[in-house]
Formats: sequence, C-alpha cells, structure tokens
Amino acid sequence: MKAKLRRILPVIVVFVLAGTALGWYFIARTDSGVNGVITASGTVEAVTVIISPEISGRVMEVLVAQGETVAAGQPLITLDGTLLQAQRKLAEAGLAAAQSGWETAGAALETARLQYQQVLETARLAESPARSAALGFTQPADFDQPVWYFTKEEQLAAMESELDAARKALDDALQKLDALLKDPAYAGILAAEKRLALARAAYLTAQDALNQAKASGDSELKEAAQATFDTAESALDDAQQAYANLLTSDEGKELLKARARVRSAEDRYHAALDRLARLHSGEDSYPVKLAAAAVRQAEAGAAQAQKAVDQAQAQLDAIDAQIGKLTLFAPSDGTVIERNIQPGEIAIAGSTALVIGQLGRLTITVYIPEDRYGEIRLGQTVAITVDSFPGQTFSGSVTRIADRAQFTPRNVQTEEGRRTTVFAVEISVRDPDSGLKPGMPADVSFD
Repeated sequence: MKAKLRRILPVIVVFVLAGTALGWYFIARTDSGVNGVITASGTVEAVTVIISPEISGRVMEVLVAQGETVAAGQPLITLDGTLLQAQRKLAEAGLAAAQSGWETAGAALETARLQYQQVLETARLAESPARSAALGFTQPADFDQPVWYFTKEEQLAAMESELDAARKALDDALQKLDALLKDPAYAGILAAEKRLALARAAYLTAQDALNQAKASGDSELKEAAQATFDTAESALDDAQQAYANLLTSDEGKELLKARARVRSAEDRYHAALDRLARLHSGEDSYPVKLAAAAVRQAEAGAAQAQKAVDQAQAQLDAIDAQIGKLTLFAPSDGTVIERNIQPGEIAIAGSTALVIGQLGRLTITVYIPEDRYGEIRLGQTVAITVDSFPGQTFSGSVTRIADRAQFTPRNVQTEEGRRTTVFAVEISVRDPDSGLKPGMPADVSFD
C-alpha cells in the first residue's frame, strides 16, 4: 500500500501544481482582460522650457547654476552689448540729423505758405479795381449776354482754346508762305524783296547819319552825309519800283496775300496772348501760381523729411529691441536642470543655453494596447507607484490620449508586445510634496 502510495504521490503533485498554475493563469487573464485593471509603465517627466538666445553674442554672465530654482522674470544670462551700443549711438545721431532736417523743412514750408499768402493778397488788391471796372465795361454790341455772364474760369478756358486756335492758324500761314518761298517760280520776286529790304536798311542808316551831321553843325560832314542819303534814297526808289512791278504778276499777288495772312495770324495770336495775360490776374496770376507751386514743393520736402525721421526712429527702435534681447529672462518658475553655456563662450542664436524644468508639472506617458484603448477617457484618475517610495501611491489624471496608434516603443521587452500596436496616453501627476523627480520609473494603474 505504501509502495503504491509512493507511486501515485508524484502524479498527485503534478496535477496539483498544474491546477495551481492554470488557476493563476486564469486570474492573470482576468486582471488584464476586458473587465480587469489596466496597468502600464512609464517614466516621470517634467514640463521643460528651453532657454535660447534670439541673437548671437559673447556670454558675459550666467546668473544661475544647474539645480537652482528660478522665478518668472528672473535674469538668467547676459550677452555682450558693446557693438549694439555703438550702433545705437550711430542711430541716435542719424535720428537727430533727420529731426533737424525735418525742422528745416518745416520752416521752409511755413515761409512758403507766408509768401504765398502775401503774393495772393497783393494780387487780389491789384485785381480789385479791375473787378469794379469790369461791371461798367462796354462790350461789343454783338454780345447778347451781360459782361458778368461768364465766370472767370470759363473765360480763361475759352481764351486758352482761342490761343491754341490762333497758334495753329499762324503755323498754317507760315507753312504756306514757306512753300511759296521755296517755289522756283518765286525766285525773281524773292530777289527783288531782298534788294528792297537791303535798300530800306541802307536808307534808314543814311537818314540817321544825316540827322547827326545836321545836329553837329559841321557843313562838310553835313554835305557828305547828304550825298550818302541821296544815294540810298535813289536806290530805295529803284528797289521799290522794281518790286512794285513784280507784284502785278500772279505770283506777286499770291505772295502778297500769303504775307498778309501771316501778319494777320500773328496779330490774332498776340491779341489772344494779351487777353489771356489780362485774365491771369488775382488768384490766377502767375506770381500766385508760382507761390502755390513753391508751397507744394515745400510740403513735399517736409513729407520727405518726416519719412526720414520715421526711418531713423525705426532703426533706433530695432537696435533697442536687439539690446533688450541681450539679457535672457526666465519665462516661468522652475528649476535649472541643464546648463550648457559658460561666460566667455559664444552663444549662437537658437542654441540651447539652459533648460528649465517645471517640477510642479510632472507627466508620465504610457502606452495602452489597442484592445484596451476604448476603456481610457480624459480626466480618468490613475494610481501611480515608484520604486523610490515603496508602499506609497500617488494620483494622477489622463490629460491626453493619442488619436493615432503606433508600434510599441523599443523599451518593451517581449516579442509579443513589440508586435502590438498601442496608443500613447499622457498623465498629469499630482505631487504636492514634490517627492517625484524626472527620470523615475513609474507603474500606473487605471481605475
């Protein structure tokens, strides 16, 4: 019997052990199943702020050490500002020069405005009698409207149009005369005209000489001047008679008409000029217009001077902004967890000089299998344990759930786990006693 019991006992032990293992297997399946508690592991992390200079420069001072607690607004690093200070002095000088130029331009503008006002008042006073006399002016009987009917602006516009028409008529008359003068048929008449013109010039100079000789009282001088005058007079008579004979021809009559048309067109043009000049009085006078143009030029100069001032001020403001970036300040409360710069080194813009950790804002990121993803919700409370504080549980809450799955990170050890897709879950840790530190491994249980 004992021998039989000894043979059966190992079999019983095997079945007991197998049953126990199977029981633990189902218990484990239940804990990690759909209705079980979800557990995961991660690392305590702190919200960090990277302190980087916006401009490059030599480090003058590093005012904090690694591990030191800093407050928001506390200066951390100062850079050398020698070059920027020199540039600022140069910008200040440029601004002062621009402001001086603006003041000069302003004075010139004021002077131009005063001169314009003075010229305008003088022109108005000069025009006043003309305005009064215009009411009693007798206009041509062919005019049906009274003298005051058209405004001055309308009269100016009409007279300017008339001046253009008179100029065109004169140009046409000159072109027609020039065409006749170039025609070979008129060569003889032109030669006679030239002879007549020379004879008239000689006659006039001889007459002047004779008058001077008579005034001198010298008989010999008078006799010589008289002889010269008689010769010139005889030549003039001959030239005039010869030209008069040629004018009886068709060519002569046509040339005479052409010259008459030129003279008439000239008289019309100059009459239009004279009337237009008389209309340019008062505010429309050329001195007033010239003074107004001087005012506009002075206004443009003042505007340009103001732009120069604005540009110089902008340059100074830009340098001041750069000077303000020579000192780096703490953006928030925290602890310096990295210090990567020393006095005397060159800080490069955008490089990491300091890292400030906000130890009061700790987080843990864990990865949840895809089949348990639906059981996690924002704001869900979790229990946290760390090896550094055995038997103590910390609390936290879910603050972010990834909306895309990813493969399990490499720090998962099992081959099965590495083949599983997971979702990242970020947990905000509540640690009022500040016992937890960044880098501590932590286990998280989801309620």
